[in-house]
Amino acid sequence: MRSTSLTRVTATLAAAATLSLVYLRLIRPWQLRWGATDSEVARARPGDDVVRRPTFNATRAVTVAARPDEIWPWLLQLGCKRAGWYSYDWIDNLGRPSAERIISELQRVEVGDLIPISPDGKQGLWVKGFEPNRWLLWWDNKGDVTWLWQLDPVDDSHTRLITRVRMRYVWTSPVILFNLLLDVGDIVMMRKCMLGIKRRAESLACSGERCQRETMVPKIRR
Repeated sequence: MRSTSLTRVTATLAAAATLSLVYLRLIRPWQLRWGATDSEVARARPGDDVVRRPTFNATRAVTVAARPDEIWPWLLQLGCKRAGWYSYDWIDNLGRPSAERIISELQRVEVGDLIPISPDGKQGLWVKGFEPNRWLLWWDNKGDVTWLWQLDPVDDSHTRLITRVRMRYVWTSPVILFNLLLDVGDIVMMRKCMLGIKRRAESLACSGERCQRETMVPKIRR
């Protein structure tokens, strides 16, 4: 009996080690730069100097058939119990559908504003800086986490929506298990969020002749 239990424990540990190795070698490098080009990953961006030597450093990107000013309003209203996260609402927005319209009362932003993440609206990230229609930077007010949204124009009607999350894990912190879970699952939510922004922005930006002209999105060199 004891030998059987030991065998099961050994097999479980071996399986866990194998899965961890697969994630670290194959999946993690891909998900940390989903959709981003080499130059986009390498480029210095606002907020990079806040979190030194991040444990988690993810740059993701997607091309949106809209101008920066047509995407910017969707970024300003992000947040739990605000416009939502345009992602899987049953997970991160208390089951409430994310907004499908621009909400005028959520279009003002100031340094120090709280972007709520928790259901009670008291926990989240704070606006550290921004440049209208260009970039918006959130942080944790401590220097362990930053979340950047940046809009890089491609041409008159296409924009690269880029997000960069930098996080330094504190291994002795009670939230380290949440951080590790986030490390694995962040790409699922972030990808859905970015595609949700893309769909919403393109839906409002695309009309008439412009819509017909923009059926082909310009390719981005990798």
